[in-house]
Amino acid sequence: MLPPGSYADARAAFRWPVTDAMNMGAQTVDAPAAAAPDATAVLEWSPQGVVRHSRAALRDMTDRLAHALSAEPGARIGVLRTQSAWTAAAHAAIWKSGAISVPLVKLFGDEALRLRLTDAGITIVVTDTEGRAMLAPFGLRVIVPEEDALPEAGPFPAAATGPEDPAVMIYTSGTTGAPKGALHGHRMLTGHLPGVEMSHDRLQPGRDVLWTPADWAWIGGLFDVAMPALALGIPVVAARLPKFDADTCRRLIAECGVTATFLPPTALRMLKAADAAIPGLRSVASGGETLGAETLDWGRRAFGLTINEFYGQTECNMVASSASTLFPARPGSIGKAVPGFDVQVIDAAGRPTDGEGDIAIRSHMSGGGAASMFLGYWNRPEATAEKFRGDWLVTGDRGVIEDGYIRFVGRDDDVITSSGYRIGPSEIEDVLLKHPAVAAAGVIGKPDPLRTEIVKAYVVLREGIEASDSLATELQDHARTHCAAHSYPREITFLDALPMTVTGKVMRRELRRLAEGEP
Repeated sequence: MLPPGSYADARAAFRWPVTDAMNMGAQTVDAPAAAAPDATAVLEWSPQGVVRHSRAALRDMTDRLAHALSAEPGARIGVLRTQSAWTAAAHAAIWKSGAISVPLVKLFGDEALRLRLTDAGITIVVTDTEGRAMLAPFGLRVIVPEEDALPEAGPFPAAATGPEDPAVMIYTSGTTGAPKGALHGHRMLTGHLPGVEMSHDRLQPGRDVLWTPADWAWIGGLFDVAMPALALGIPVVAARLPKFDADTCRRLIAECGVTATFLPPTALRMLKAADAAIPGLRSVASGGETLGAETLDWGRRAFGLTINEFYGQTECNMVASSASTLFPARPGSIGKAVPGFDVQVIDAAGRPTDGEGDIAIRSHMSGGGAASMFLGYWNRPEATAEKFRGDWLVTGDRGVIEDGYIRFVGRDDDVITSSGYRIGPSEIEDVLLKHPAVAAAGVIGKPDPLRTEIVKAYVVLREGIEASDSLATELQDHARTHCAAHSYPREITFLDALPMTVTGKVMRRELRRLAEGEP
């Protein structure tokens, strides 16, 4: 999909192949299976070995599940699974039905899961054995394709959907208030393909095998790796790693013949700490935060190549990338705009500026549009409107563009980046406030050399409650139970009062300043 030639040539020649009829289910399973049914679609890796699923087999799994779902067009259907061939089939089956898939994270506690199930109006969830137990309290229809009988009803015809018809809803991190469902149309996958190819120095069918340790419930795992690989006819590795480590990473790459991988920054730091050299890779991509010159230099020694950084967010993803075969990497930069995207730094009036400003993406499809642009937030028109400044989607990040390179300056919101996850503080604060000992809570990201940031909570206790280490541990356990396991506060400090604005909002910048002075 990425035109040949230099970066300038590719950018000049690029045109979005968006047509009136688009269905992501057909795009990921029907077209590849029709082209080469016996070719490998998914390699499921475990310490016990590798299981191969052909494109024809994946299409059959998808169609059987689509018949079992009997979903109405527009219905929201949850997918509570990790990496597996059935996870890919679940999303494709929902899309072929004309319904909307909603990825759900296995790390969610009851409250975080309930919020999304309720907000999206989900009544059916495709899951696994572990997920069936998690969902038992919610009274939903649950399908576990590995265990439940699925009909043998033959091919399932894809619904007649178009690029703007809703296909998938991915919840944001909840940086302000409750998490919001970012709704995307059937053009979303097409919008990811040029950036995915660019970040891997042009993926090559017949040669490449793609893998990431990132969970397929996150946009980075699902739309930066799994679905693009299937659409491009490149085998993708599915593996549920209980814990990422250098030895397992090396073994998986060798046994599956992985040539291209997306490694989040935390995974890179863990490999670097283990002094792990991994030969045989053709491309390594990373995103979520900028990599420094030291990490890039280490990557050249460890992999024998230049790590390509890329950039995007849930609302509009894979919009900028480095590409070592197209232009030299620049430390501190997140690359250049991907062909097909108009990425600028704009001022408060929505005008491009030569200095520092807000990183923004053009919303319309004409000219330098954005096929991965979301349709809007689910049932939140006001929040959708606030995300735009004229034709520009404002990312909330500050930056500067120098010689075409986009340099990330800092976040304009309060999102916490920890171990590759983007975590919103509001949801954690709400959970802490539900504990009977807590009167007020403020959550921020505290700098951390391994995780980039850790979740740090400042808590004001109710009158008559005494602070103690045991209470701090109790609050951590409370948060771990009710929020996602990766987002509980690793540190808790008790204060007499939180810094507040005159309108009663927690001044997180003051808390960050306080954290900077702590060990």
